[in-house]
Amino acid sequence: MNAPVSMPHVMPTYGRLPVALSHGEGARVWDTEGRRYLDALSGIAVNTLGHKHPRLVAALQDQVEKMIHCCNYYQVPLQEELASMLVERSGLTNVFFCNSGLEANEAALKIARKYGHDKGIDRAEVVVYEKAFHGRSIATLSATGNPKVHAGFEPLVEGFVRVPLNDIAALEEVARTRPNVTAVFLEVIQGEGGINPARAEYLQAVRALCDKQGWLLMLDEVQCGIGRTGKWFAHQWSGIQPDVMPLAKGLGSGVPIGAVVCGPKAANVLKPGNHGTTFGGNPLAMRAGVETLKTMEADGLMANAAAVGAHLMTALKRELGDLPGVKDIRGQGLMIGIELDRPCGVILSRALEAGLLLSVTADTVVRLLPPLIFTTAEADECVAILAPIVRTFLSETQA
Repeated sequence: MNAPVSMPHVMPTYGRLPVALSHGEGARVWDTEGRRYLDALSGIAVNTLGHKHPRLVAALQDQVEKMIHCCNYYQVPLQEELASMLVERSGLTNVFFCNSGLEANEAALKIARKYGHDKGIDRAEVVVYEKAFHGRSIATLSATGNPKVHAGFEPLVEGFVRVPLNDIAALEEVARTRPNVTAVFLEVIQGEGGINPARAEYLQAVRALCDKQGWLLMLDEVQCGIGRTGKWFAHQWSGIQPDVMPLAKGLGSGVPIGAVVCGPKAANVLKPGNHGTTFGGNPLAMRAGVETLKTMEADGLMANAAAVGAHLMTALKRELGDLPGVKDIRGQGLMIGIELDRPCGVILSRALEAGLLLSVTADTVVRLLPPLIFTTAEADECVAILAPIVRTFLSETQA
């Protein structure tokens, strides 16, 4: 392992590993000492096209020469181009652009409150979920279902009603007892919470209940969207449509971007002056989004995510599924979690030492989020590195 890089003037907000990455190509990255790694994390589901994709690099170089930023006083044609692509692929109607998943989720929460106010509900409430993660602003951390994220930042923002995932009876009880609810807000697959999928029948029941109650259905696809599961958006496996859909991460293949895609019930809730952003929708980010979506289609990356993800899941279950200490291997496409029966944070550094980038989330879940260009050979290599690490860890520790 490399010696830690000294960063004395940067706030210590991250538990950083002692490696500095210098460059990448495809699903490989190199550190400043020349050591190579297989990237099964893609910047936490961000680098959709991997590293140094020639089409993306050329498009961004071209755009930098033309214009990086102009403010939203002016029309930005690339915004309409990307918005129309997202509308076409989602079946929704309008898009607001911002800079991150946090900002997209914050905008969604503002839409939910404004929607309630427009209906005469002065203290609107939003249903959120246990184990959810929506961001670290005061509002989005309040919507998040993780006490560790809350700690030290109380008092939390009011107006949230929390329920367990995949429990429709709990949501029906909210409908009976909380007249100020205006929206239901959930991740289709909880990412930071441990790769916990919302079941298809649950999503269908929530859609029906939202329609009955006049609530907005807001689906956070920040981590699980943009082809990661093998469809454009993870909710499409359930045959439903949301009213509000925050996006970010993989939409720009590494260039910061966020978007809120809305359907008819929510598309005109925000009026001029209700919301805005300085950097959101800038030409560079929009070009990154346009080229990401075009390249995904040209290269068949959604089908690849589905096929390689299924191959990876099968291999992981074959190597680890019957191992004492492995509770579950779950996910969809190239979004996979291996849940162990004990905290396993040390696997992060052991995998790094062995040349593999991944993450550990929710204390006990090894999370794999490879770029959508991942091959079956790279999936096999990932398993060949990871499986012995997990076996050794479980043999030397106790639950």
